[in-house]
Amino acid sequence: MVVVMKPDAEADDVNAVIARVEAAGGEAFVSRGVTRTIIGLVGDVETFSGLNLRAMPGVADVMRVSAPYKLVSRIHHPEMTTVFVGGVPIGPDTFTLIAGPCAVETPQQTLEAAQMAQAAGATLLRGGAYKPRTSPYAFQGLGEEGLRILANVREATGLPIVTEIVDAHDVDLVASYADMLQVGTRNMANFALLQAVGQSGKPVMLKRGMQATVEEWLMAAEYIAQRGNLDIVLCERGIRTFERATRNTLDISAVPVVHALSHLPIIVDPSHSGGRRDLVVPLSRAAIAVGADGLIVDVHPHPEQALCDGPQALVDEDLRALAAAVRQLPPLLGRRPAAPVPA
Repeated sequence: MVVVMKPDAEADDVNAVIARVEAAGGEAFVSRGVTRTIIGLVGDVETFSGLNLRAMPGVADVMRVSAPYKLVSRIHHPEMTTVFVGGVPIGPDTFTLIAGPCAVETPQQTLEAAQMAQAAGATLLRGGAYKPRTSPYAFQGLGEEGLRILANVREATGLPIVTEIVDAHDVDLVASYADMLQVGTRNMANFALLQAVGQSGKPVMLKRGMQATVEEWLMAAEYIAQRGNLDIVLCERGIRTFERATRNTLDISAVPVVHALSHLPIIVDPSHSGGRRDLVVPLSRAAIAVGADGLIVDVHPHPEQALCDGPQALVDEDLRALAAAVRQLPPLLGRRPAAPVPA
């Protein structure tokens, strides 16, 4: 069961609902979005039904939700959510390009990649300071040094930062630098990390696990929402199937499926799904056409020298083709490219 509060509900109204639920032996988890506060209830539904919560000050509605993911479900939140990252919107009215180097390597490389991304229409900068890799011998990222580089590049370009978090113990550190925390595919089911980022006060990008169903993915988002954070953006990055022609299989159908089930925005990662530079732009066009709220794309000034995922990083002609797609296609679907944050 969920309690939907009115947009003008006061903190005292929320606290009164929590107190009544807890007095009845239940638990209440508060999640705050940009315009709406939702309280998820855990306990005996019949007991909650007798509390007359709907009549309490500040309460807009009380709903029984059959879906296992209650806070991120569209059942109680029919309007789609817009998540703001450093002032940049990701949501149903806009199309947002997030681009940058898969891994932060040097200040110069990161700055050049950010400038390339910005020229292509990106309004958010992605860059990995912590890199969970399949091989323990592969480049694992620069850690806090990489975060400092990203912060300096943000100051130089004005692009808010999206960067990955891999350990719950590092949430405070990464959140002190980042505008958005990214949970990667290998950590989608790291429930301690999901709860920690849910309490961070920062927007969260949640990538789909490479072998996760849509329901498992939304349940992972529910862990974040249950800890008070509804500013979640889902990211379809390809799943592992029997097919080896591509690095992963981009589940393009996940975009309309998720839009039907959840109010959260969903973006697509064509770089990690295709794994090849020549596939990124075609997959990006497909993502735009199917209704994705944005893209997250790898860019590198010298992909042949990249320490991470060089073969899929865009440069030169392919980056210009991506820029044309982001500029021309979203307006055909009634979307406008997300505007950059004013200097």
